[in-house]
Amino acid sequence: MRAIFIRHGQSTGNAGVPCHDLAAIELTELGQEQAREVAASWAEAPALIVTSPYTRTQQTAAPTIARFPGVPVEVWPIEEFTYLQPARWNGTRSAERMPHLERYWREADPDYCDGEGAESFGTLLRRGEAALARLAAMPADSLVYVFGHGQFIQAVRAIVADAHLDDRAKMRTFWRKGGPPAISNTERVGFRWARDRWECAAAVVT
Repeated sequence: MRAIFIRHGQSTGNAGVPCHDLAAIELTELGQEQAREVAASWAEAPALIVTSPYTRTQQTAAPTIARFPGVPVEVWPIEEFTYLQPARWNGTRSAERMPHLERYWREADPDYCDGEGAESFGTLLRRGEAALARLAAMPADSLVYVFGHGQFIQAVRAIVADAHLDDRAKMRTFWRKGGPPAISNTERVGFRWARDRWECAAAVVT
């Protein structure tokens, strides 16, 4: 089976607007246009469309859902990775959070949880593994479009491409200060389940 993960379009958070509810962040006008472009690019109807429960992914998926009205849609727990406790950091800008982000990634403890509403890196990986297991259980000829988030998709890619690494080693290669986003807005990352294993595949628009 084939799965194409699509990161959401540009959100207000990506544009630098302080956020107070991570789940309710919406797309910008550019993000809405990016979502329409994604929908227009598909030439093959999927067997299933999956979104995270967050607003920005559902808004990104909406034009694709409208294009394929007969395709079932499911909401899975593939929301973005929240590794800093939201109660302390919601409403702040990225520059204010940067020293704490740097320390979190420098220590690279996959079992550390920052507090209520946050999760550990290990938990993120387990969520990614659970999503891959659900996809692998689908019929062999299935094509699924999965609308998600940059760090979640990056985690799924690490699970597949770096299967030989343990959680700490995966974490050490996950984040680089000052580097561009590992997964850009509306970038697609493809995977294929074949011969009882996952492999990375070109996210070809077919």
